[in-house]
Amino acid sequence: MNRVSDAVRSTHNQDGAVVLDIQHGRILRLNTTASLIFDRLQQGQTDSQIIDEVCREFRVSQEIAQADLAEFLNSLAQQGLVQTPETYQ
Repeated sequence: MNRVSDAVRSTHNQDGAVVLDIQHGRILRLNTTASLIFDRLQQGQTDSQIIDEVCREFRVSQEIAQADLAEFLNSLAQQGLVQTPETYQ
């Protein structure tokens, strides 16, 4: 399971989310899809649960939701905002 870094704070609204990386002083703005994914990551949901919810909420196929999740997680992991099982220490 993926984990959001302890150095991250976020706020969500109908337009998406704003994520603050307090460790590096960075601010990221997320669209509504990324906001939903990030919120579910913070809740500790599994990839499968997140994919199912993205499919329901945005009416996309499992393949598209899975690809979007993988790309988003990769981007977050590269920025140090999310730890994937491969990067747990």
